[in-house]
Amino acid sequence: MTAGLEIEAAMPPLADAPPLSAFEFWPQWLFYPPVWAWVLFLMLRHRSVRAPLLANPSFEAGGLVGESKSAILDLVGPGARRWFAPHIGFDRTAAAAGADMRRLEAALAAAGLGLPLVAKPDLGCRGAGVRPVRDVGELRAYLERFPPGARLVLQELVDWEGEAGIFWARAPGAPQGRILSLTLKHFPHVTGDGRATLRQLIRADRRAGRIAHLYLDRHAGRLDHVVPEGERVRLAFAGSHSRGAIFRDGTPLVTPEMEARFARIAAAIPEFWFGRFDVRFRRFADLAAGTGFRILEVNGAGAEATHIWDSRTRLRDAYLSLFRQWSLAFAIGAANARRGHRPEPFSTFLARWQRERRLVRHYPATA
Repeated sequence: MTAGLEIEAAMPPLADAPPLSAFEFWPQWLFYPPVWAWVLFLMLRHRSVRAPLLANPSFEAGGLVGESKSAILDLVGPGARRWFAPHIGFDRTAAAAGADMRRLEAALAAAGLGLPLVAKPDLGCRGAGVRPVRDVGELRAYLERFPPGARLVLQELVDWEGEAGIFWARAPGAPQGRILSLTLKHFPHVTGDGRATLRQLIRADRRAGRIAHLYLDRHAGRLDHVVPEGERVRLAFAGSHSRGAIFRDGTPLVTPEMEARFARIAAAIPEFWFGRFDVRFRRFADLAAGTGFRILEVNGAGAEATHIWDSRTRLRDAYLSLFRQWSLAFAIGAANARRGHRPEPFSTFLARWQRERRLVRHYPATA
């Protein structure tokens, strides 16, 4: 099967849409003030600053910020583990990279994991530091660039073309949770004509040319190479909008089978009430049937319903989605507080946020 046919089988068609929305790449200081104002209103309404820290009582800070990816994955009960890509967590020490490399190889062997893998920070968001490592040299290079004292995650490489973000929540008093948002993540490609260089193809692309800075550094070693006719070059590996993936709202495509499957998976994670599953799949038809997928991460209270980054989304609708999301996070946190859960001290939460911000600046470049 050719690459184009594989993509067609994996994902619903990439519907015609504007290359970018008016607000899609606004800086955070410009886009988020209305959301922050709404969060302040919710704090006053619920008489609580820390309610979202209880949206998932078993997650550090409810998964709002600074949570460990590997710790969340380790919570998954045995009945649901087959839906998750196998992983290990590994602590980078201040020792020489060679010594850490020997320990890492032993840990991978003990877990039955082999190359290729995905390497990523245990603390981080928006695709920071995510890279495939396909051989020992790439693994060693990643480890050498990773900051000492920080933890990384090595996970089985699920290099399937289909990827989605499934935002799930269980409202207080509801018998089970629901999928509130489904985001289809398309990986941008350019196709060679035998004459243009990769740099020229990126700049000429209807969408990629307008956000070329996201791709040029990533492909710096081959920008001046002429791409052979018909050859497709994938511009991004990580399924993150801020790293250049294309997002489409797939919420109307949610099926009862998909919803039932993720309700069962969520039930296998202790005290999980609110967040997003990031999944990959071979064919969307399998995901729709509630099978044929692997979960890469579970994000908690800090996750977004990422369908808002579909270029067809209106700014008003994006804000309404985020307002509803935060309202639900506060309501769930308040209900969990009434059940006896207590949030961590604000000083601990602030320390988590500061540590994550500090580490992100030192992670290896995202692929």
